[in-house]
Amino acid sequence: MQRNFETSFVTQCAPVLAGLKVANLFRWVEPDASAMHAMAERWAAELEPKGVTVSIIKECPVTHAYLVYVYRAKSLEESLQQPDVQQYLLREGYPQGGLQECLDHLSRCLCCEAEFPHEIGVFLGYPLEDVVGFALPVVRWVPGWYGCAFGLPDRHPRLFAWRDSMPVVPGGRPCAGAMAWRCVVA
Repeated sequence: MQRNFETSFVTQCAPVLAGLKVANLFRWVEPDASAMHAMAERWAAELEPKGVTVSIIKECPVTHAYLVYVYRAKSLEESLQQPDVQQYLLREGYPQGGLQECLDHLSRCLCCEAEFPHEIGVFLGYPLEDVVGFALPVVRWVPGWYGCAFGLPDRHPRLFAWRDSMPVVPGGRPCAGAMAWRCVVA
């Protein structure tokens, strides 16, 4: 079965497009670099008026893999401006700058490291205590949650609620074609 970029994009980024999550990151393999950049630019142009930014944050010329980062800049900037998050990022070597400076630094970390740096979690909207806790050897599973969490669900209700609030799409498939743009919440 051949994957389709648009379907994968909408499926992977649905919580961001619906305004339920601050950011998402997904991997896409495309041998044609100019086609990949054109797809990303097309989505960026369509979604920018709705407050959603699309960028290729990492690309590998050997494997033709791309990390596509989709985020709501205003919400992400607010999240990164929290004093505890700023202190954490400073300890991790991030600059005291604006959003773009932090994203540029993250991109360099992704390009230079074999594994994703733990701080990527704050760029995806996860609570800082979970980002820090995930680096620890002990993982606490939360009943009913599809992953691990270090904070209590009642302290982060929006994060824990987004997965259950996505609308059901007929046939279990995301919007396709021109209709996809209408699925995005401004």
